[in-house]
Parts: sequence; structure tokens; C-alpha cells
Amino acid sequence: MTGPAAKSVKSPRKPVARSGRAKAPGARALVKAAQSAGETAAPAAAPAGRRAQAGEARKAAILGAALSVFARLGLDGASVEAIARAAGLSKANLLYYYPSKDALYVAVLEQGLSQWLAPLARFRREDDPAQAIGALIEAKLAMSRDHPDLSRLFALEMLRGAPLLKPVLAGPLKAVFDAKVAVIEGWIADGRLAPVDPTGLIFAIWAITQHYADFAVQVRALTGKGLADRAFMDQTRAAVTALVLDGARPRQP
Repeated sequence: MTGPAAKSVKSPRKPVARSGRAKAPGARALVKAAQSAGETAAPAAAPAGRRAQAGEARKAAILGAALSVFARLGLDGASVEAIARAAGLSKANLLYYYPSKDALYVAVLEQGLSQWLAPLARFRREDDPAQAIGALIEAKLAMSRDHPDLSRLFALEMLRGAPLLKPVLAGPLKAVFDAKVAVIEGWIADGRLAPVDPTGLIFAIWAITQHYADFAVQVRALTGKGLADRAFMDQTRAAVTALVLDGARPRQP
């Protein structure tokens, strides 16, 4: 087109990408997982058909393989091809269930987040403090034994600035954390616990128990054992529980 009218014709405007938009669904999924931590499990659904069961088995294999690869290499170092190989599937088959590496990474974090938060979410004001703290230590050590890659993956996510977990850290996780700090403060007010710092108590339990996952190589190098050794697991649980409770039990006047 020529002439004056041509000046009024504009080319179609390209959509403007919004920063972080691609990660929003992932953040929402993680927030939902955090909010549901510690809730009573829903009733089991009716048994699925054979085809649906096969699909769920493939998804479970993919998530397990992805957790292992992500925990070892991180998000940037991992590849869809490596995860597909670890899962025993083709890349095309993996992408049928999870359309991108980022989507798979979010799914792995989402699955693990509820597991990671659930032990702390069980704290109740009416609980016996020693039993509740002992149960938290035992649950966290069991997670370090049974799911060490999950702990390592969270550590890697923290080290990279937690771009996906930030909404969870500032929202649902803080809400759970603040609620359980209030429970510990209640125990202290009741005289059932020494006047410890509730925040420091929770951080100390997390740090000690997760050490056996994040530094498992060091633990085995120094002791020759790991939490998979039942005697060592029992010894570790007893030692950590005694160490924490000796500092948290109320002192007799």
C-alpha cells in the first residue's frame, strides 16, 4: 500500500514477555503443596485401570530419576536426556508427562515439599513436648536415611537463591514455622519446656538431622557407617534426642 493511508497501518504488536511469568505456575504448585503439609490424607480413590496404573508408574519412575539427577547435578547441570535415561524411558515419553525440564523440577520439589514439612506441621500445643520433639527428630532422621536426595536438592535450591521456593519460604512455610514457634512458646509458658529460643530449637533440629543426608559421605568417611545401618540409626537418634532434650527440658529449682 502506498500513499498517506499507508502510514496508518501498523504491524501486529508482539506480546511482551513478563519476567517470571513462566515460573508462576510452579510457585503456585509449591505453595499449594506447602499449605497442605500435615493435613489428614484424603480417602483413597478407587483403583485405577491398568492403563492409568501404568501411567502413574511411569510418572513415579520419572520423578524418582529426576530427583536423583537434580540432586547430583542441580537444575542447570541436569538434562532431560539424562533423566529419561535414568528413568528407562525415551525423551519423547518423558516429555509427554512433563513438557519441560523446569516443569519436572517443580514437580519434584512439589512432591518433596509436603514430605519435608509434614513432621514439623504435626506439632500441637496439647502434645507432650519431649515426645513431640523426639518424634520430629526421628522423622527427620528417617527422611535423611530414606530420602537423602530430597534434602540435597533443597540445599542446592537454597544455594542458588531459592528462585522457586521464595514464595513458599515467605508464605506457607513461614506460616507453618510461626505456628509451631507459638506452640513451643506455649510449652515454655506452661513450664513444660525450658526457656529456650523456639527458632533456634527448630533450626538446630533441622541442621543436625539433615547433616546425615547432606554430608552422608563425610559421616561415612569418619564413622564407617550410615543411617541405613540400623544400629547406627538407633544410636544417632538416641544421641541427637538426648542432646536436644537435655537442653530443652525444664530445670528443677
